[in-house]
Amino acid sequence: MSQHLGKLRLAGLVTVRREGRRALYTARGGHVRRLVTEVLQAASHRVQGIPEHDLSRQASR
Repeated sequence: MSQHLGKLRLAGLVTVRREGRRALYTARGGHVRRLVTEVLQAASHRVQGIPEHDLSRQASR
């Protein structure tokens, strides 16, 4: 995960702030935030067992 976040930081899509030993990443811009939200919702649906074809219907609600 840290390698992926590092690549996103290098691409300018996220910023990082250090708090002690922790690194807090923040998405830059609305497009990136929406993309992250969509990915998290898709992952949640997969965990809940909602079939993929139902995801488009869920997103339009």
